[in-house]
Amino acid sequence: MKTSVILLSAVAASLLGLSCQKNSSAQAGKKQLAFVTNGVASFWDIAKAGADKAGQDIGANVSVLMPASGVVDQKQMIEDLLIRGTDGIAISPIDPANQTEVLNKAAEKSKMITVDSDAPASKRLVYIGLDNYTAGRMAGQLVKEALPQGGSVAIFVGRIEQDNARLRRQGLIDELLDRSSDPKRFDEPGAVIEGGKYKILGTLLDQGDRAKAKTYVEDTLTRTPDVGCMVGLFAYNPPVILEALGRANKLGQVKVVAFDEADETLAGIAAGHVHGTLVQNPYEYGYQSIKVLNEITSGNMSSIPASGFIDIPARMIRKADVQAYQADLKAKLGK
Repeated sequence: MKTSVILLSAVAASLLGLSCQKNSSAQAGKKQLAFVTNGVASFWDIAKAGADKAGQDIGANVSVLMPASGVVDQKQMIEDLLIRGTDGIAISPIDPANQTEVLNKAAEKSKMITVDSDAPASKRLVYIGLDNYTAGRMAGQLVKEALPQGGSVAIFVGRIEQDNARLRRQGLIDELLDRSSDPKRFDEPGAVIEGGKYKILGTLLDQGDRAKAKTYVEDTLTRTPDVGCMVGLFAYNPPVILEALGRANKLGQVKVVAFDEADETLAGIAAGHVHGTLVQNPYEYGYQSIKVLNEITSGNMSSIPASGFIDIPARMIRKADVQAYQADLKAKLGK
């Protein structure tokens, strides 16, 4: 009896070993693709859903990595992916001007594209995202709607080093001051800028620290209690603004214009506490990044336009749009 049990156990172990080998071989036969975000946020959770779905559709192994500790963390993630032999990587650079070396290393050892935030000086094959300067001007239009008589405007964002942050901010300022379009223009973040009906109080940079972001909003309310509108340029900024306004009993008094589709932001629009938000399409960012990586790692370069830019335009979401938008978002996330 014991001998039979031993023999059966040996056979089972052998079959399990063969099964693991087959699974390992199957995994090895699949393309290894990766999507590296510039932080941790609900925005990137939506992008992950798109990337995962694309991986399922094309039969690739997809890794989605979200650095919680800034540039150093992102650099380590990229280097680890290269050591593992990843076939293609989509990256949202945190500080593109100072990450050229690691980005070019990724481009040399893998197929590398940028998404959401570009690194035009790198050897990336294509940038997938929106025209952030144009989106910034669209945010300026929302501010003009919310504050038609003019007034003071405070801007909140994580890092000005990111290409998307710099361009959104500049587009916003240029629209409010009725300037000509010039994405290369740059106003210093700390400067107060006035023109026409609007006064830009300054741009407060929180480096992705939500506690610091909240403190900056509270300090602005204390220093300039007559502030007319607050604009949050990263996904977490509007919810932080709403929290601070709620504590100060100023919801609805200070106008809010947002970027992205955090749950709190959408709820704020529905409640009338946020005038509107500029939404990207993070689901498509994730899906299209993996789809394009799959094509170019197969030798099909026709998916890369001559411009090196695949545009996924921004949309304005106001109170009349929010319910339909939320329903579509929930469907994509399988909720």
